[in-house]
Amino acid sequence: MIVCAHFPRFELAVAAGEGSVAHQSLAGRALALAPPVGAEQRVGEVSGTAEASGVRRGMLLGEALARCPGLMLLPADPMRVAEVWEHQVRSLESIGAGVEAAAPGLAYFDTQGLERMYGGREATLTAAREALGSSLRLGGGPTRFCALAAALAVRSGRPLLLEGSRARRWLASRPITLLGFREETAALVAPLQRLGLRTLGELERLGRAALADRFGTAGALAHRLACAQDDPPRERRLEERLRESMDVGEASSGSALQRVLGVLVNRLLARRERRGRTLRAVTLSARLVAGGAWRERVVFREALSDPERIRLALSVRLLLLPAPASGLRLTVDRFGPPGSEQGTLLDQGRDDRAARLREAVAQMRAVAGSEAALRAVCVDPLSRVPERRVVLAPIPE
Repeated sequence: MIVCAHFPRFELAVAAGEGSVAHQSLAGRALALAPPVGAEQRVGEVSGTAEASGVRRGMLLGEALARCPGLMLLPADPMRVAEVWEHQVRSLESIGAGVEAAAPGLAYFDTQGLERMYGGREATLTAAREALGSSLRLGGGPTRFCALAAALAVRSGRPLLLEGSRARRWLASRPITLLGFREETAALVAPLQRLGLRTLGELERLGRAALADRFGTAGALAHRLACAQDDPPRERRLEERLRESMDVGEASSGSALQRVLGVLVNRLLARRERRGRTLRAVTLSARLVAGGAWRERVVFREALSDPERIRLALSVRLLLLPAPASGLRLTVDRFGPPGSEQGTLLDQGRDDRAARLREAVAQMRAVAGSEAALRAVCVDPLSRVPERRVVLAPIPE
């Protein structure tokens, strides 16, 4: 069974300081995440009280304040959200689960191997709840989408588990807005609602061919999800991470902040744990003076170990900082090969071409995930069905 672990309003809870005295004082109030500085003025996640007043996530700030004059805006804190979510995912992995971290507050895992370890499904779910805390909502089903729908329907600590044909029948009654939780199908919610569709069962009755003809690949995927068909969870690749941070003091902007960034790069490259490896992807974060935080992930065009080139690449992103910063943090998300191997990229001939291809594949995986680079495998060249002649398979690392 596939299980979905869902934390309702995760980003809002982190911004409000869940578990603290400040969070208790905000209980029952109309809250919303303030729009990021310099971005479109739309509110983020909203509390249940604000939702009861008609405020929705993504609503224009002026409209939200008009509907709920007492709405309290909290500054978003992506740095803290990333830290808390990483801790939660690692806690779930500590019980032996292979986790797909879909988004902050939303994860999937398969219980097939864990049930033997813990002696049953109920014991497995109990272990997951003990690892993640009481605010967790658990839902289970034969696919990721069914498990997500079940987790979103839970209103208490008791998990909702769906099996067999019951899952498909139950899924047919769920609202079509569930497609908004998948990046590939989120854009279909509004046009499908304009067509008068309200439930996934109505979407299923339209037929896959009609949806694919109107909406392309996204329409075909939406029909698959409505029919309780989905891909298995993609377990995340465990990566060692290094982190350096520094309070900037008076160097809250300008060239002084660039020098602070240079210090962080030099410190990171000097860490013994790096073991001579290059850096392929890093995350640059900043704590803002006015409150809240800013976060930007940077994937280099090639794996680097030269501090000057790394600093120049990050300086461009530092210009996107929406407000003066009180602290900077640099985290390594993914390492490249040891620096000594970079010399092969300068060689000529076949080895040079193979090395460049390996570098390109690694770059694509760092940007878009492990399934971003695929190869064509000839399966049945004599088949009359084109889809059976050649299939796509991951390129082995």
